[in-house]
Amino acid sequence: MGDLVRFIIEFLLYRNKEAVQWVGYTEDESNWQQYKVVIVPCGQLGKRLVMPDLTEPHPERIGDTWVIRTDLVYNTFFFISRAEEILVRERDEHDRFLARHSLLGEGERLMTPLIDEWGKMLLKLLGLPMPKQQPSAIYLTHDVDSIARYHCIKGFLGGVKRGRYQQAIAAFRDIKQDPDYTFPWLIKQDATLSQMPYPVYPLYFMKDTIGYGFDYPQYNLDGHDFHYLAFKLMKAGAQIGWHSSYYNAFSRRPNVAINYSFHRSHFLRCSLEWMEQISHQGVMHDYSMGFADRAGFRLQTARPVQWINPYTYEITSMVLHPLILMDVTLSEDRYMGLNQEDAFTVCKTLIDKSWQMGGEPNLLWHNSNFGEESYHRTLYPDLLEYIQQKTLLTK
Repeated sequence: MGDLVRFIIEFLLYRNKEAVQWVGYTEDESNWQQYKVVIVPCGQLGKRLVMPDLTEPHPERIGDTWVIRTDLVYNTFFFISRAEEILVRERDEHDRFLARHSLLGEGERLMTPLIDEWGKMLLKLLGLPMPKQQPSAIYLTHDVDSIARYHCIKGFLGGVKRGRYQQAIAAFRDIKQDPDYTFPWLIKQDATLSQMPYPVYPLYFMKDTIGYGFDYPQYNLDGHDFHYLAFKLMKAGAQIGWHSSYYNAFSRRPNVAINYSFHRSHFLRCSLEWMEQISHQGVMHDYSMGFADRAGFRLQTARPVQWINPYTYEITSMVLHPLILMDVTLSEDRYMGLNQEDAFTVCKTLIDKSWQMGGEPNLLWHNSNFGEESYHRTLYPDLLEYIQQKTLLTK
Protein backbone atom coordinates (compact mmCIF):
# COMPACT_ATOMS: atom_id res chain seq x y z
CA MET A 1 0.00 0.00 0.00
CA GLY A 2 2.99 2.34 0.41
CA ASP A 3 3.20 3.27 -3.28
CA LEU A 4 -0.55 3.78 -3.47
CA VAL A 5 -0.61 6.05 -0.41
CA ARG A 6 2.31 8.08 -1.76
CA PHE A 7 0.60 8.41 -5.15
CA ILE A 8 -2.62 9.69 -3.55
CA ILE A 9 -0.87 12.15 -1.22
CA GLU A 10 1.20 13.45 -4.12
CA PHE A 11 -1.98 13.94 -6.15
CA LEU A 12 -3.63 15.75 -3.25
CA LEU A 13 -0.58 18.03 -3.07
CA TYR A 14 -0.95 18.96 -6.74
CA ARG A 15 1.91 16.60 -7.63
CA ASN A 16 4.48 18.27 -5.34
CA LYS A 17 6.86 15.32 -4.99
CA GLU A 18 9.07 16.97 -2.38
CA ALA A 19 6.23 17.85 -0.03
CA VAL A 20 5.00 14.24 0.22
CA GLN A 21 7.62 13.52 2.89
CA TRP A 22 6.04 16.14 5.17
CA VAL A 23 2.66 14.38 5.23
CA GLY A 24 2.21 11.30 7.40
CA TYR A 25 -0.53 8.71 7.08
CA THR A 26 -0.56 6.94 10.42
CA GLU A 27 -2.58 6.51 13.59
CA ASP A 28 0.58 5.92 15.65
CA GLU A 29 0.80 9.08 17.73
CA SER A 30 4.44 8.43 18.62
CA ASN A 31 5.34 9.15 14.96
CA TRP A 32 3.29 12.27 14.47
CA GLN A 33 6.01 14.74 15.50
CA GLN A 34 8.17 13.85 12.48
CA TYR A 35 5.56 15.27 10.08
CA LYS A 36 4.14 18.72 9.45
CA VAL A 37 0.71 17.22 8.66
CA VAL A 38 -0.71 13.84 9.66
CA ILE A 39 -3.79 12.24 8.09
CA VAL A 40 -5.23 9.62 10.43
CA PRO A 41 -6.36 6.52 8.46
CA CYS A 42 -9.74 4.94 8.96
CA GLY A 43 -8.07 1.55 8.52
CA GLN A 44 -9.95 0.50 5.38
CA LEU A 45 -7.59 1.26 2.50
CA GLY A 46 -6.53 -2.06 1.01
CA LYS A 47 -8.80 -4.04 3.35
CA ARG A 48 -12.48 -3.48 2.69
CA LEU A 49 -14.59 -0.88 0.97
CA VAL A 50 -16.83 1.36 3.04
CA MET A 51 -18.62 4.62 2.33
CA PRO A 52 -16.29 7.54 3.10
CA ASP A 53 -16.79 10.13 5.80
CA LEU A 54 -17.41 13.38 3.92
CA THR A 55 -17.74 15.63 6.93
CA GLU A 56 -15.62 18.74 6.59
CA PRO A 57 -12.09 18.08 7.89
CA HIS A 58 -10.99 20.21 10.86
CA PRO A 59 -7.19 20.22 11.30
CA GLU A 60 -6.09 20.05 14.93
CA ARG A 61 -2.77 21.48 16.08
CA ILE A 62 -0.82 19.02 18.26
CA GLY A 63 2.64 20.31 19.05
CA ASP A 64 4.20 21.34 15.75
CA THR A 65 1.97 18.99 13.72
CA TRP A 66 -1.40 19.50 12.10
CA VAL A 67 -3.56 16.38 12.58
CA ILE A 68 -6.50 15.63 10.29
CA ARG A 69 -8.80 12.87 11.57
CA THR A 70 -10.80 12.64 8.35
CA ASP A 71 -9.17 10.00 6.12
CA LEU A 72 -8.53 12.12 3.04
CA VAL A 73 -6.36 9.38 1.50
CA TYR A 74 -9.11 6.76 1.58
CA ASN A 75 -11.73 9.31 0.47
CA THR A 76 -9.61 10.30 -2.52
CA PHE A 77 -9.05 6.66 -3.46
CA PHE A 78 -12.80 6.04 -3.19
CA PHE A 79 -13.67 8.63 -5.83
CA ILE A 80 -10.79 8.46 -8.33
CA SER A 81 -10.89 4.64 -8.45
CA ARG A 82 -14.69 4.62 -8.70
CA ALA A 83 -14.81 2.08 -5.82
CA GLU A 84 -18.27 3.44 -5.06
CA GLU A 85 -19.58 1.48 -8.04
CA ILE A 86 -18.65 -1.78 -6.33
CA LEU A 87 -20.65 -0.89 -3.22
CA VAL A 88 -23.69 0.49 -5.06
CA ARG A 89 -25.11 -1.88 -7.68
CA GLU A 90 -28.04 0.24 -8.89
CA ARG A 91 -27.90 1.18 -12.59
CA ASP A 92 -30.17 2.73 -15.22
CA GLU A 93 -31.64 1.02 -18.29
CA HIS A 94 -28.30 1.44 -20.10
CA ASP A 95 -26.37 -0.13 -17.20
CA ARG A 96 -24.92 3.26 -16.27
CA PHE A 97 -24.06 4.47 -12.80
CA LEU A 98 -25.80 7.82 -12.45
CA ALA A 99 -25.54 10.76 -10.08
CA ARG A 100 -28.77 9.74 -8.41
CA HIS A 101 -27.18 6.39 -7.50
CA SER A 102 -24.12 8.07 -6.03
CA LEU A 103 -23.24 9.22 -2.54
CA LEU A 104 -22.80 12.63 -4.19
CA GLY A 105 -26.45 12.81 -5.17
CA GLU A 106 -27.89 15.30 -7.64
CA GLY A 107 -27.30 18.56 -5.75
CA GLU A 108 -24.53 20.92 -4.73
CA ARG A 109 -21.96 18.24 -3.84
CA LEU A 110 -21.46 17.57 -7.53
CA MET A 111 -20.59 21.21 -8.17
CA THR A 112 -17.42 21.27 -6.06
CA PRO A 113 -14.37 18.97 -6.49
CA LEU A 114 -13.77 18.00 -2.85
CA ILE A 115 -10.42 16.35 -3.55
CA ASP A 116 -9.01 19.61 -4.90
CA GLU A 117 -10.42 21.49 -1.91
CA TRP A 118 -8.67 19.03 0.42
CA GLY A 119 -5.46 19.45 -1.58
CA LYS A 120 -5.54 23.22 -1.23
CA MET A 121 -6.12 22.85 2.50
CA LEU A 122 -3.02 20.61 2.79
CA LEU A 123 -0.93 23.08 0.79
CA LYS A 124 -2.04 25.88 3.09
CA LEU A 125 -1.16 23.89 6.23
CA LEU A 126 2.28 23.15 4.77
CA GLY A 127 2.83 26.79 3.88
CA LEU A 128 3.14 26.00 0.17
CA PRO A 129 1.92 28.15 -2.74
CA MET A 130 -1.63 27.64 -3.95
CA PRO A 131 -2.12 26.28 -7.49
CA LYS A 132 -2.55 28.85 -10.23
CA GLN A 133 -6.17 29.77 -10.79
CA GLN A 134 -6.15 28.93 -14.46
CA PRO A 135 -6.78 25.75 -16.42
CA SER A 136 -3.96 23.37 -17.21
CA ALA A 137 -5.77 22.64 -20.50
CA ILE A 138 -9.21 22.92 -22.08
CA TYR A 139 -10.77 20.03 -23.99
CA LEU A 140 -13.45 20.88 -26.55
CA THR A 141 -14.73 17.39 -27.29
CA HIS A 142 -17.37 16.21 -29.73
CA ASP A 143 -18.92 12.75 -30.04
CA VAL A 144 -19.67 12.02 -33.68
CA ASP A 145 -22.59 9.62 -33.38
CA SER A 146 -23.66 10.53 -36.90
CA ILE A 147 -21.73 12.27 -39.67
CA ALA A 148 -24.89 12.90 -41.64
CA ARG A 149 -28.59 12.17 -41.11
CA TYR A 150 -29.88 11.90 -44.69
CA HIS A 151 -26.74 11.49 -46.82
CA CYS A 152 -27.23 7.75 -47.27
CA ILE A 153 -30.03 5.60 -48.70
CA LYS A 154 -31.45 4.44 -45.37
CA GLY A 155 -31.35 7.91 -43.82
CA PHE A 156 -32.77 9.52 -46.95
CA LEU A 157 -35.71 7.11 -47.09
CA GLY A 158 -36.35 7.64 -43.38
CA GLY A 159 -36.44 11.41 -43.89
CA VAL A 160 -38.86 11.09 -46.79
CA LYS A 161 -41.06 8.77 -44.73
CA ARG A 162 -41.21 11.37 -41.96
CA GLY A 163 -42.21 14.06 -44.47
CA ARG A 164 -38.90 15.94 -44.54
CA TYR A 165 -38.66 15.84 -48.33
CA GLN A 166 -36.74 19.01 -49.13
CA GLN A 167 -34.22 18.64 -46.31
CA ALA A 168 -33.64 14.96 -47.11
CA ILE A 169 -33.21 15.58 -50.84
CA ALA A 170 -30.83 18.51 -50.31
CA ALA A 171 -28.72 16.53 -47.83
CA PHE A 172 -28.67 13.42 -50.02
CA ARG A 173 -27.31 15.47 -52.89
CA ASP A 174 -24.80 17.46 -50.81
CA ILE A 175 -23.58 16.34 -47.38
CA LYS A 176 -22.85 19.95 -46.44
CA GLN A 177 -26.63 20.54 -46.47
CA ASP A 178 -27.21 17.79 -43.93
CA PRO A 179 -28.42 18.97 -40.48
CA ASP A 180 -25.86 16.74 -38.71
CA TYR A 181 -22.93 17.93 -40.84
CA THR A 182 -22.13 20.91 -38.63
CA PHE A 183 -18.36 20.38 -38.73
CA PRO A 184 -17.32 23.50 -40.71
CA TRP A 185 -19.25 25.68 -38.23
CA LEU A 186 -17.92 23.69 -35.26
CA ILE A 187 -14.30 23.98 -36.43
CA LYS A 188 -14.79 27.74 -36.76
CA GLN A 189 -16.25 28.00 -33.24
CA ASP A 190 -13.47 26.00 -31.61
CA ALA A 191 -10.85 28.06 -33.44
CA THR A 192 -11.94 31.13 -31.46
CA LEU A 193 -9.94 29.68 -28.53
CA SER A 194 -6.84 28.89 -30.57
CA GLN A 195 -4.87 31.84 -29.15
CA MET A 196 -5.38 31.06 -25.47
CA PRO A 197 -2.30 31.21 -23.15
CA TYR A 198 -2.83 27.56 -22.21
CA PRO A 199 -3.45 24.46 -24.34
CA VAL A 200 -6.86 24.06 -25.99
CA TYR A 201 -7.53 20.68 -27.59
CA PRO A 202 -10.40 20.09 -30.02
CA LEU A 203 -11.07 16.34 -29.86
CA TYR A 204 -13.56 14.37 -31.97
CA PHE A 205 -14.57 10.84 -30.99
CA MET A 206 -15.44 8.67 -33.99
CA LYS A 207 -17.51 5.49 -33.74
CA ASP A 208 -15.99 2.14 -34.65
CA THR A 209 -18.89 -0.28 -34.19
CA ILE A 210 -20.95 -2.86 -36.05
CA GLY A 211 -23.77 -0.34 -36.39
CA TYR A 212 -26.87 -2.02 -34.98
CA GLY A 213 -29.17 -1.17 -32.05
CA PHE A 214 -27.84 1.72 -29.99
CA ASP A 215 -24.74 1.88 -32.21
CA TYR A 216 -26.85 2.85 -35.24
CA PRO A 217 -25.87 4.51 -37.50
CA GLN A 218 -22.31 3.45 -38.21
CA TYR A 219 -20.75 5.55 -40.92
CA ASN A 220 -18.43 3.91 -43.43
CA LEU A 221 -14.87 4.27 -42.11
CA ASP A 222 -13.57 3.37 -45.57
CA GLY A 223 -15.84 5.83 -47.34
CA HIS A 224 -15.13 9.21 -48.91
CA ASP A 225 -17.25 11.17 -46.43
CA PHE A 226 -15.36 9.89 -43.40
CA HIS A 227 -11.92 10.38 -44.95
CA TYR A 228 -12.79 13.87 -46.18
CA LEU A 229 -14.06 14.82 -42.71
CA ALA A 230 -11.01 13.30 -40.99
CA PHE A 231 -8.73 15.27 -43.31
CA LYS A 232 -10.57 18.53 -42.55
CA LEU A 233 -10.49 17.93 -38.79
CA MET A 234 -6.80 17.09 -38.70
CA LYS A 235 -6.00 20.07 -40.94
CA ALA A 236 -7.77 22.25 -38.36
CA GLY A 237 -5.54 20.83 -35.63
CA ALA A 238 -8.12 18.51 -34.06
CA GLN A 239 -7.35 15.07 -32.66
CA ILE A 240 -9.56 12.09 -33.59
CA GLY A 241 -10.24 9.60 -30.82
CA TRP A 242 -12.12 6.34 -30.46
CA HIS A 243 -15.83 6.26 -29.55
CA SER A 244 -16.30 2.64 -28.47
CA SER A 245 -19.43 0.58 -29.04
CA TYR A 246 -22.46 0.61 -26.77
CA TYR A 247 -22.18 -3.17 -26.50
CA ASN A 248 -18.52 -3.87 -25.86
CA ALA A 249 -15.16 -2.17 -25.39
CA PHE A 250 -13.44 -3.80 -28.35
CA SER A 251 -12.54 -2.17 -31.63
CA ARG A 252 -13.67 -3.88 -34.83
CA ARG A 253 -10.46 -3.11 -36.66
CA PRO A 254 -7.79 -0.42 -36.68
CA ASN A 255 -8.37 2.74 -38.68
CA VAL A 256 -5.45 4.98 -39.56
CA ALA A 257 -7.43 8.17 -38.90
CA ILE A 258 -8.46 7.18 -35.35
CA ASN A 259 -6.07 7.41 -32.42
CA TYR A 260 -7.24 4.51 -30.25
CA SER A 261 -5.28 5.72 -27.23
CA PHE A 262 -7.90 8.49 -26.80
CA HIS A 263 -11.27 7.08 -25.79
CA ARG A 264 -14.83 7.86 -24.82
CA SER A 265 -17.51 5.22 -24.47
CA HIS A 266 -20.79 5.57 -26.36
CA PHE A 267 -23.67 6.65 -24.06
CA LEU A 268 -20.99 7.15 -21.36
CA ARG A 269 -21.25 3.45 -20.55
CA CYS A 270 -18.09 3.13 -18.50
CA SER A 271 -18.42 0.38 -15.91
CA LEU A 272 -15.39 -0.80 -13.95
CA GLU A 273 -15.23 -3.92 -16.13
CA TRP A 274 -15.29 -1.66 -19.18
CA MET A 275 -12.43 0.40 -17.78
CA GLU A 276 -10.37 -2.73 -17.13
CA GLN A 277 -10.89 -3.80 -20.76
CA ILE A 278 -9.90 -0.51 -22.36
CA SER A 279 -6.90 -0.04 -20.06
CA HIS A 280 -5.61 -3.42 -21.29
CA GLN A 281 -6.17 -2.37 -24.92
CA GLY A 282 -3.74 0.51 -24.82
CA VAL A 283 -6.10 3.36 -24.04
CA MET A 284 -3.97 6.04 -22.39
CA HIS A 285 -6.57 8.81 -22.02
CA ASP A 286 -10.25 8.29 -21.22
CA TYR A 287 -12.78 11.14 -21.42
CA SER A 288 -15.91 9.25 -20.32
CA MET A 289 -15.88 10.08 -16.63
CA GLY A 290 -18.98 12.20 -16.16
CA PHE A 291 -22.53 11.43 -15.08
CA ALA A 292 -25.04 11.29 -17.91
CA ASP A 293 -27.87 12.67 -15.78
CA ARG A 294 -26.10 15.54 -13.98
CA ALA A 295 -23.29 17.96 -14.81
CA GLY A 296 -20.50 18.13 -12.28
CA PHE A 297 -17.43 16.44 -10.85
CA ARG A 298 -18.00 12.68 -10.86
CA LEU A 299 -14.38 12.04 -9.85
CA GLN A 300 -14.54 14.85 -7.26
CA THR A 301 -11.49 16.40 -8.91
CA ALA A 302 -11.12 18.85 -11.77
CA ARG A 303 -7.68 17.48 -12.62
CA PRO A 304 -6.64 14.46 -14.73
CA VAL A 305 -5.60 11.44 -12.70
CA GLN A 306 -4.35 7.93 -13.38
CA TRP A 307 -7.06 5.36 -12.76
CA ILE A 308 -6.58 3.08 -9.76
CA ASN A 309 -8.20 -0.31 -10.26
CA PRO A 310 -10.33 -0.72 -7.09
CA TYR A 311 -10.24 -4.51 -7.36
CA THR A 312 -6.46 -4.87 -7.55
CA TYR A 313 -5.29 -1.45 -6.21
CA GLU A 314 -3.06 -1.16 -9.30
CA ILE A 315 -2.17 2.35 -10.40
CA THR A 316 -2.80 1.98 -14.13
CA SER A 317 -1.24 4.03 -16.93
CA MET A 318 -4.70 5.15 -18.13
CA VAL A 319 -5.45 8.77 -17.31
CA LEU A 320 -9.03 9.80 -16.54
CA HIS A 321 -10.00 13.27 -17.73
CA PRO A 322 -13.03 14.51 -15.73
CA LEU A 323 -16.03 15.26 -17.97
CA ILE A 324 -17.89 18.14 -16.33
CA LEU A 325 -20.41 19.22 -19.00
CA MET A 326 -22.43 17.48 -21.72
CA ASP A 327 -25.03 19.12 -23.95
CA VAL A 328 -27.83 16.53 -23.60
CA THR A 329 -27.34 16.39 -19.82
CA LEU A 330 -28.23 20.05 -19.63
CA SER A 331 -31.14 20.18 -22.06
CA GLU A 332 -32.96 16.84 -22.16
CA ASP A 333 -36.02 16.48 -19.94
CA ARG A 334 -34.97 13.00 -18.79
CA TYR A 335 -31.82 14.56 -17.30
CA MET A 336 -31.56 18.17 -16.02
CA GLY A 337 -34.06 19.68 -18.48
CA LEU A 338 -32.70 23.22 -18.14
CA ASN A 339 -33.60 26.21 -20.24
CA GLN A 340 -30.78 28.07 -21.97
CA GLU A 341 -30.31 30.69 -19.25
CA ASP A 342 -30.10 28.15 -16.43
CA ALA A 343 -27.84 25.87 -18.50
CA PHE A 344 -25.45 28.78 -19.07
CA THR A 345 -25.37 29.49 -15.33
CA VAL A 346 -24.50 25.86 -14.52
CA CYS A 347 -21.80 25.84 -17.20
CA LYS A 348 -20.21 29.03 -15.90
CA THR A 349 -20.22 27.71 -12.32
CA LEU A 350 -18.47 24.47 -13.27
CA ILE A 351 -15.95 26.15 -15.57
CA ASP A 352 -15.18 28.69 -12.84
CA LYS A 353 -14.68 25.95 -10.24
CA SER A 354 -12.43 23.92 -12.54
CA TRP A 355 -10.49 27.12 -13.30
CA GLN A 356 -10.00 27.90 -9.60
CA MET A 357 -8.62 24.41 -8.97
CA GLY A 358 -6.12 24.49 -11.84
CA GLY A 359 -8.16 21.79 -13.56
CA GLU A 360 -8.93 21.10 -17.18
CA PRO A 361 -12.49 21.87 -18.27
CA ASN A 362 -13.60 18.91 -20.40
CA LEU A 363 -16.73 19.82 -22.40
CA LEU A 364 -18.83 17.55 -24.64
CA TRP A 365 -21.11 18.88 -27.36
CA HIS A 366 -22.35 16.51 -30.10
CA ASN A 367 -22.08 17.70 -33.70
CA SER A 368 -25.70 16.58 -34.21
CA ASN A 369 -27.05 18.90 -31.48
CA PHE A 370 -26.56 22.20 -33.28
CA GLY A 371 -29.74 22.25 -35.31
CA GLU A 372 -31.89 25.36 -35.61
CA GLU A 373 -34.36 23.94 -33.07
CA SER A 374 -31.71 23.56 -30.34
CA TYR A 375 -30.48 26.28 -27.99
CA HIS A 376 -27.02 24.69 -28.15
CA ARG A 377 -26.45 26.58 -31.41
CA THR A 378 -26.17 29.75 -29.34
CA LEU A 379 -25.21 28.32 -25.92
CA TYR A 380 -21.96 26.75 -27.17
CA PRO A 381 -20.55 29.93 -28.78
CA ASP A 382 -21.62 31.87 -25.68
CA LEU A 383 -19.58 29.46 -23.53
CA LEU A 384 -16.51 29.84 -25.72
CA GLU A 385 -16.86 33.63 -25.53
CA TYR A 386 -17.18 33.37 -21.74
CA ILE A 387 -13.91 31.41 -21.61
CA GLN A 388 -12.23 34.06 -23.77
CA GLN A 389 -13.43 36.89 -21.55
CA LYS A 390 -12.48 34.99 -18.40
CA THR A 391 -8.97 34.53 -19.79
CA LEU A 392 -8.60 38.27 -20.42
CA LEU A 393 -9.80 39.09 -16.88
CA THR A 394 -7.41 36.65 -15.18
CA LYS A 395 -4.25 37.50 -17.14
